Amino acid sequence: MEQHNNETVKFDNSPPTGIQVVLREFKKDKLAMISFFGITFLIIAFLVAAMFLNQEEILKIKLLERYTEPGVNGYTLGTDEAGRDMLGQLVIGAKNSILIAFAITIITSVAGIGLGIIMGYYGGLIDNLFMRITEFFMTLPNLMVIIVFVTIIPKYGVLELILIISLFQWMSTARLVRSKALSEGRRDYVNASKTMGTSDFAIMFRGILPNLSSILIVELTLNFAGNVGIETGLSFLGFGLPPSTPSLGTLVNYARNPIVLSEKWWVWLPASILILILMLGINYVGQALRRAADAKQRIG
Repeated sequence: MEQHNNETVKFDNSPPTGIQVVLREFKKDKLAMISFFGITFLIIAFLVAAMFLNQEEILKIKLLERYTEPGVNGYTLGTDEAGRDMLGQLVIGAKNSILIAFAITIITSVAGIGLGIIMGYYGGLIDNLFMRITEFFMTLPNLMVIIVFVTIIPKYGVLELILIISLFQWMSTARLVRSKALSEGRRDYVNASKTMGTSDFAIMFRGILPNLSSILIVELTLNFAGNVGIETGLSFLGFGLPPSTPSLGTLVNYARNPIVLSEKWWVWLPASILILILMLGINYVGQALRRAADAKQRIG
């Protein structure tokens, strides 16, 4: 009986796994939990709703419906200066902004993680060479360079915009992964794997990379929020998606008209509120994940 109790105590005192730590952190931070479920619901809702909308019909110009107020003639969120349904544009714009930010996050993460782990694992000449390239890209005024690229390309669409932004957004991930891979590369399990003849690729991506998963989840979450902000910011300034392709940034861009800003609030305010909700929600989730990855920052 006593032996059984001792085994129970040992089992209860076993350290929690990564998922358990994350769940415990979210349970302690109600705002982060609400943000997680709220953001997940919004993203899924917009992506699913956009599948059932006829984009050509929504973007069709109807001058007789110009600036129809919300609730009139069946328009839940009213219409813009061309008589186009604002609710439909909001759904399509949110879908475009979310998918663009997601694609940029995937591309920059793959590039940053791959380059960073190679630099940290091999070190020496390879590390110095790629670090100089990384530092060169970091010294560039990225936003201005992206605007220049968009300006000199005569015709561009969603794919071109994703590639242009991705070209200048991988450096922070690469530096983070490099610094962690440098310390991981000195650990005993890496030396043991080398002694056993394990390939460098297997050591980097099957040995070191899984041990960086906690910080990478945080990095990718915050990068996603940042990429939403970059896309909407460029579109607001007129250097993002073409006007014919709705996004949250192009909808907020209507507020640059003083009359629209002061009198036609339904044209720009819903998109602005949605951007605010997305950015705050993702950042709250990212902060909770960061605390889960760092024992010194955990609540309680």
